[in-house]
Amino acid sequence: MIGSLKGKVEFVDGQYIILDVNGVGYRVLAPSKIFSNAKIKEDLKLFTYTHVREDTLDLFGFADILDLKLFEQLISVSGVGPRTALNIFSIGTRDSIIEAIVKGDVDFFTAVPRLGRKNAQKIIIELKGKLGSLEELDLSGQTDGASLEVLAVLKSFGFTEKESQDALRAVWKNAETTEEKIRLALKYLGK
Repeated sequence: MIGSLKGKVEFVDGQYIILDVNGVGYRVLAPSKIFSNAKIKEDLKLFTYTHVREDTLDLFGFADILDLKLFEQLISVSGVGPRTALNIFSIGTRDSIIEAIVKGDVDFFTAVPRLGRKNAQKIIIELKGKLGSLEELDLSGQTDGASLEVLAVLKSFGFTEKESQDALRAVWKNAETTEEKIRLALKYLGK
C-alpha cells in the first residue's frame, strides 16, 4: 500500500489534510499537531498507514516513522481502531504515549474520546511488554531512533525482545553507527 506521501498542502481541515502529490490530491487523516504546523502550498512529507474496509479506504499520516510504528501497535490491540489511535496522538506525543503505557496510566487513555477504561487497560496490558522494555534500555538516558532501529532489525531476524536488548546493551558503547551496532549485536547473539 501507500507508505509515504510528499507533496504540497492544498487544504487543511480539523480532521484531515489534502496533500497534492504531482496533481493527485490525497485525503490524509492526521494528528492535530500536524494540522497546527501545516501551511497551505508548503511541502509536507507524511508516513502513511492505509486502512481498508469493505466500505472505506482511509490514509492516516504521521510526520515521523516512529509515530507510524506506534500507531500500528496501538491498532493491533483489539477494540482500538485507527481513528481512536489517531485521537490518542492528538492528546499526546509519542513519548508521552509510551510513558503512559510503561507507567500504566489508564487516566491518560481515558481522556481520549470514545476510549473507555476497559480498552485503555487493554492497551497498557498488550503493549507494555513491547514498549516498556524500550524505555528500560537506558542506554544513554533516553531511547533514540538508532536503538529502536537496531532492536527492530534484530527482532526481524527472529530474536526475542530480551535477546535483542541484551545484545544491544552489550555492544552499545563499542559501535558508532547503526550498522556497526547491528553487526556487533548479531555477532554477540551468534556466540
